[in-house]
Amino acid sequence: MRLLINENIPLASVAALREAGHDVISITERSPGISDEAVMALAHHEQRIVLTFDRDNGELVFRRQLPLPGGVLYLRFLPVSPLEPADYLARLIESGIELEGRFTTGDREQARQRPLRHGGD
Repeated sequence: MRLLINENIPLASVAALREAGHDVISITERSPGISDEAVMALAHHEQRIVLTFDRDNGELVFRRQLPLPGGVLYLRFLPVSPLEPADYLARLIESGIELEGRFTTGDREQARQRPLRHGGD
């Protein structure tokens, strides 16, 4: 899976996702401090799934209608360990959930999805 990992995801999860064979770009490593808009532009350009704890991504995609990334996985919980985001993603993948082309909001109880498209698309 092609992932773009936002700065708020611990580097231990970045390393674990790479170890699991994912193609990962980490904003912390590549361009720390860039704007949310720049993160979304990069994800769009490379068609990567954004993994983030940042709730603003829904605003950027659905209200501001920035160019669409490959997908978004917005985690709505505080991690109990630096590896929890990677473990959560692994469980989603194992369950068969499709992340590409979708805005996925995940908490510890469930994952909700909606198509990743603009109003007129």
